[in-house]
Amino acid sequence: MWKSHLVGIIIATIILSIGFMNKPFSAQADKEIHWGLKKATNEQQAEAGGEMDALLKKHGSIYKGSADEKILYFTFDNGYENGYTESILDTLKAENIQATFFLTGHYLESATPLVKRMIAEGHQIGNHSYGHPNLARLSKDGVKKELQKFDKRLSELTSLTRTTVTRPPEGTFNEQVLEAANEIGYQHIFWSVAFIDWHKDQKKGGKYAYDELMSQIHPGAIILMHTVSPDNAEGLPMFIKDARKMGYTFGTLDDLVMNNLDIPLTLLPE
Repeated sequence: MWKSHLVGIIIATIILSIGFMNKPFSAQADKEIHWGLKKATNEQQAEAGGEMDALLKKHGSIYKGSADEKILYFTFDNGYENGYTESILDTLKAENIQATFFLTGHYLESATPLVKRMIAEGHQIGNHSYGHPNLARLSKDGVKKELQKFDKRLSELTSLTRTTVTRPPEGTFNEQVLEAANEIGYQHIFWSVAFIDWHKDQKKGGKYAYDELMSQIHPGAIILMHTVSPDNAEGLPMFIKDARKMGYTFGTLDDLVMNNLDIPLTLLPE
């Protein structure tokens, strides 16, 4: 566990360096952006477009890994508990896969035993903000307070002191949000595979989740799933089995960040 914490500290320091090196914002820094991309098909990577790629690279943000490596990265967003996270954790444990769980303050407080289990089983905790607001409508200080309030509560309830990766609620952000996060040591993680899976009362079955994942699978995919969905809990085991048959393996965001962050370690402050 200490190795994972050390990696997080190194990453946070690198991201702080990004924040300090960036130039002042353009006039469009406060323009609200809703994350979206061209979905992957036939195992060809999803694409956000050149302009978005440049913006994300500027702030050390990522949404996919290498197109040359058949590695998948599981991430889950947890705003509240709906009874299916335990099943998902059971599957990940059985398959020896470590994921990243982006949590809100509400989840930290209402499902603390599950959060502690995530940590004990080697999963990474990501910062999905404390109160799940539209971060693009907050000031820079407001964004920082949301992320730091989450980490303060995390440190009070668990063995972790802070997070190093973050994801904006509902994928809504602007450049100011990215820079505010960088300035206090966070890296934004978006996604390249996702589907409608957040309606807790619209069960479609495990095959629905399986089919959506298989139709979008591609090398370097960062997969977003919501743990409120029974479809995801049911479809996950078969997806993992068949993805492996196709030659895919499952990696961690820590590995992805350290392998792909376009900032040399020599820039770390002494």
